[in-house]
Amino acid sequence: MDLKNWIRAIPDYPKPGILFRDLTPLWKSPEAFNYTIDCFAEKYLGAPIDAVAGIESRGFMFGVPLALKLGLPFIPIRKENKLPPEVVGVDFELEYGTGRIEMRVDAVVQGDSVLVVDDLLATGGTAEAAAKLIQRVGGQVLAMAFVVELETLNGRDVLKGHEIYSLVTY
Repeated sequence: MDLKNWIRAIPDYPKPGILFRDLTPLWKSPEAFNYTIDCFAEKYLGAPIDAVAGIESRGFMFGVPLALKLGLPFIPIRKENKLPPEVVGVDFELEYGTGRIEMRVDAVVQGDSVLVVDDLLATGGTAEAAAKLIQRVGGQVLAMAFVVELETLNGRDVLKGHEIYSLVTY
């Protein structure tokens, strides 16, 4: 299945000059959505992973079903002030602004190996911040998995040292 058939390009969203990759057609198709989760599961089934972390909010859409399929716990990495204390946070640069993400300090057990999942790799800022959070509380990032990778924004360069797996590249 060619997942590009299920990803819509929306120009000038959320601001002029941005070409937004919309995954709502993929979620609308149970076949395409299930295929996406199966692709990730096939790649990571049997890998030495202790947990799957998803980055709010679209990373949750893929991380939760993947964690269930792999029989692993799910770790939510959320936007600022969305989790009860005690949390650890990191500020980061986005393709079109800045942000802050947080996770609970007890979300990762010391030494846990974590797979980070998100919908899209652009500049790598969000994923890099997620890795910092996981490492800060004693975990290690085994790999990072994305549905879409925007190669021209060089996110892989920011994430050097991490295994990157993308299903679709533009």
